Amino acid sequence: QVQLVESGGGLVQAGGSLRLSCAASRRPFSNYAMGWFRQAPGKEREFVATIDWAGRYTYYADSVKGRFTISRDNGRNTVYLQMNSLKPEDTAVYYCAAARQGHHSAAQYDYDSWGQGTQVTVSS
Repeated sequence: QVQLVESGGGLVQAGGSLRLSCAASRRPFSNYAMGWFRQAPGKEREFVATIDWAGRYTYYADSVKGRFTISRDNGRNTVYLQMNSLKPEDTAVYYCAAARQGHHSAAQYDYDSWGQGTQVTVSS
């Protein structure tokens, strides 16, 4: 398994931006597809964005498309989630996840390792 540590969460006003980072412990990090998921209070965890092992393919939930961007730096063993034009409904704990199969996926069962999460709160 890969150990994942998220950072970059916090409190931001609606319309603002945040950049989440997820650092992975295992090499070669480049073998893994990576994903971001989120869980709001009282709701199930949901897919946000995913990127394949090479960084060539990305896929987003409709709710964040055009506002969020996932990227990765395999040399730094890190994946990022740039979040712009944030809305109060984006408030959630955001989780980073790694999938050994290497292909981008929106399905939680494809992911083998999960981080502890970082809180994002968007005020109106």
